[in-house]
Amino acid sequence: MTSKATSAESPDALEWGDDDDRAVRYLRALAADAVQRVGNGHPGTAMSLAPVAYLLFQKVMRHDPRDPAWLGRDRFVLSPGHSSLTLYSQLFLSDYGLSMADLEAFRTWGSRTPGHPEHGHTAGVETTTGPLGQGLATAVGMAMGARYERGLLDPDAADGTSPFDHRIWCIAGDGDLEEGVTSEASSLAGLQRLNRLVVLYDDNHISIEGDTAIAFHEDVTERYRAYGWATHKVDMNADGSIDVAGVHAAIRASLAERDRPTFIQVRSIIGWPAPTLQNTGKAHGSALGEPEVRATKEALGLDPDEHFAFPADLLGRVRANLRHRVDGVRASWDAAFADWRAAQAPRAALLDRLLAEDLPDGFESALPAFPVGSSVSTRKASGDVINAIADVMPELWGGSADLAESNNTTIEGAASFLPTGSPVPNGSPYGRVLHFGIREHAMGAILNGIALSRLTRPFGGTFLVFSDYMRGAVRLSALMDTAVTYVWTHDGIGLGEDGPTHQPVEHLWALRAIPNLSVVRPADANETAAAWRATLHQRHPVGLVLTRQNLAVLGTDPDTVRSGVARGAYVVADSDQPQVLLLATGSEVALALDAAAALERAGVGARVVSMPCLEWFEHQDSAYRDAVLLPSVRARVAVEAGATLGWYRYVGDAGRVVGLDHFGASADGPTLYREFGITAEAIVSAAHDSISAAARR
Repeated sequence: MTSKATSAESPDALEWGDDDDRAVRYLRALAADAVQRVGNGHPGTAMSLAPVAYLLFQKVMRHDPRDPAWLGRDRFVLSPGHSSLTLYSQLFLSDYGLSMADLEAFRTWGSRTPGHPEHGHTAGVETTTGPLGQGLATAVGMAMGARYERGLLDPDAADGTSPFDHRIWCIAGDGDLEEGVTSEASSLAGLQRLNRLVVLYDDNHISIEGDTAIAFHEDVTERYRAYGWATHKVDMNADGSIDVAGVHAAIRASLAERDRPTFIQVRSIIGWPAPTLQNTGKAHGSALGEPEVRATKEALGLDPDEHFAFPADLLGRVRANLRHRVDGVRASWDAAFADWRAAQAPRAALLDRLLAEDLPDGFESALPAFPVGSSVSTRKASGDVINAIADVMPELWGGSADLAESNNTTIEGAASFLPTGSPVPNGSPYGRVLHFGIREHAMGAILNGIALSRLTRPFGGTFLVFSDYMRGAVRLSALMDTAVTYVWTHDGIGLGEDGPTHQPVEHLWALRAIPNLSVVRPADANETAAAWRATLHQRHPVGLVLTRQNLAVLGTDPDTVRSGVARGAYVVADSDQPQVLLLATGSEVALALDAAAALERAGVGARVVSMPCLEWFEHQDSAYRDAVLLPSVRARVAVEAGATLGWYRYVGDAGRVVGLDHFGASADGPTLYREFGITAEAIVSAAHDSISAAARR
């Protein structure tokens, strides 16, 4: 049942004095000053939410500014990333290394305070946020990851007694809760009973277009109650300020939750206490203007002629108080961690390996090899690889968006990741088989949240065509460089009768356009094993693009395959004097080999190059690239059952591309390849055309 939190419900009294009030007043003014100086940004939420962020960082959260990567820290996620000053001001106040000069440089070139928080750029920023909804969904992933890590390292300790028990705190806004990805993720969080996740919803009723009533009217707290969350509503004070004592009481109640995440709806007025612009869309997304900034400071009892002010003595006391609290918490945690390490030597060794980001002994020998001439789909081969390495790699876990049987993402014999008391058979709170439901976008964001701790290697599967549904999260994965593996199956027209709605055409090049994402389309089962091997040897996001249909296992030397796939492209068949280069990925490599054989019979030398990952190939030095794609051979044909637009970079002005620049159709795969002209005969014809074109230039 939804409760209305009051300070009387708090088990511990909130210690809040004059210094706390003064600090919050200065933080509100800093937000107004920072946006005013640069001339753009979002001051309103940072002003109104200053007391909530202050409460979390200074009074509640377990964190250590001297050690931002401390294993025992709570995680904080600011989902409305446009309000980055809400976080930056706390990092300044808590002494994470941000100075007043950094706040003055807000949103300017080279600053440590960019417009939206960026993970890896500013110490204390746990995840990149900005696209609304991504932060909250990522926080769900952090909570899921924390539970799985607990299962690896300290599964038998009672809840709240392990050094690996930490909390995830998330501030979310109206915009976050309008985005569908938060509904997906929050529904799953309720089912998973993620009791160490707390979301504080800034309910200010304002977005860029004005009052949110124009597009958003449901009772959000009731929605979260229906998801299975513990819920609280905290109304604002009579003067329009946030009821800090009420928020604290709701937070304290969340600490007692054992089987539910907590949702705290905090009523606020955006831009409070700006005299004329509070509660307006202008306060949301633009500088207030000098007269309003002055009037705001006067309303706060501050000197309107001072800019970026924070008294040194007050700053010193706030930091000293936090340091005192942190030192006490850290000493207790360090002692508990030492006890755990002494009592759990094998698990401590596992933790050390995970922290070092080393692969386990036996990883290489666990990788399967597939017999030449056998026929197996690359999605099936991927599933075989996952199961082969799972026994030696406990940090590998994942699942799919309700497509496990199609994606082959189930670790056989492993428990499903489900809360204690779930009615589903074979469930465990520490299971390693993830079930995302039909929630591709949430799956992507959750995988990011899991991967951000860098202790485990998550993967998630769906059909390649549905990568569109999760693109926002995939882009953030690339931006943050999270070690997520996407298993995207049913990679083209070869999937057959499902037709054009399910046949990806433009998707390969659309995904390749995302910087820092490696798209890998293996040619057969052994290339698939090599792709998994290369993926797990590095720490970057990778999309494995796999077939539904069976493919013949090629006869390429195994060492050549492993090395060649890791380098992104390699020669799989050659001629003494190649006159044309045939470039192919995935299922089309076999077609290129057939075409090369036909060309050889006609007296035309051809080299066949498998190019499973263009991104990895581009990372090689020019000598290797030139050794594979001979600059002296200008006649080239690229073949891929998808859009052709990006291949001209590799085939040049004399080259030809055999592909598909229109949607597919409903028929069996062989028929579609024949009818759409993706055949060995078409490649041979294109090769002759390219040879002629190269001769004319």
